[in-house]
Amino acid sequence: MKKILAITLALMLVMAVMAPAAFAADYPSKGLYMICPWSAGGGTDSCLRAFSAALEKQLGQTVTVDNLTGASGVIGHEAIADADPDGYTLGMITWEISSYLPQDMSEYTWESYTPICRVNTDAAAITVNTKWAKDNNITDLAAFVDYCKAHPGEVTMGGSSAGSVWHVGGGYLMNEAGIEIKMITYQDGAASAAKAAAQGEITGVTISAAEARSFVESGDLTMLAIMSAERNSAFPNVPTCQEQGYDCVWGTWRGIALPLDVDKEIVETLGKACAAAAEDPDFIEFMKNAGQTISYLNAEDFADFLAKEEANVPVAMVSVGLIEAE
Repeated sequence: MKKILAITLALMLVMAVMAPAAFAADYPSKGLYMICPWSAGGGTDSCLRAFSAALEKQLGQTVTVDNLTGASGVIGHEAIADADPDGYTLGMITWEISSYLPQDMSEYTWESYTPICRVNTDAAAITVNTKWAKDNNITDLAAFVDYCKAHPGEVTMGGSSAGSVWHVGGGYLMNEAGIEIKMITYQDGAASAAKAAAQGEITGVTISAAEARSFVESGDLTMLAIMSAERNSAFPNVPTCQEQGYDCVWGTWRGIALPLDVDKEIVETLGKACAAAAEDPDFIEFMKNAGQTISYLNAEDFADFLAKEEANVPVAMVSVGLIEAE
């Protein structure tokens, strides 16, 4: 009896050791669950859904996107990090993960994740309500700045949630142009801010060009400038801030991440699939049409990028008064 028990225990031990390897070799054997920390219809959501469709082709399994929003993206970001490390739950982390700890919003940082890849970067754009612009003869960034100087604190600009990349972008604009505007925050993200601007509830937005695009095309919003070093290919007639004399370069980034402690073979499998997905013709076409920039980084380079962001973002937040210098 003792001999049988010993053999059974030995077999169980061997199976326990071999199980993770067999599991990883089989991966993925079922659909994946992809968490988006931001609301449906926004730039992150649209980018992630297009990328997930491309990823499905590479993995041969469904990738279901779920929007877990709230608390300025904290809920979704923490859900990604807290997920079961089996490789079947992952998500899109964004610029905001670098801003939570400085604001005491969450203890999670980029080191709470296993980075897989950076997918894209998007510059902010200065976009205003078309009727307001016509009523006040605002045709370019200079006219906007002049109006703001003549009406300090009167202009209201939406920048998604408090402390978000678009909020900070508005602060950068204020600093560079020497103007005072009132930043209005939208906890659910840029989609809500764009809608409010289009309806005339606020003057405009400092969100990405891609997130404002549908309302620009409908004529409800007018884009005055792109906050990047180069013009956006989807808006070739919109000059950059630099072209108009204001050195404002600011934007967001989006990338794929897993929880910590995921099997290395699974991480490698996902990394290869993501690299191929970024080159998928349908994804490339979608991003081009949406005005979003594909700026892929592999896991190692993405980790280096995130480490630099962690150091640089708090400095930027101090410059716009979101946090105090230590």
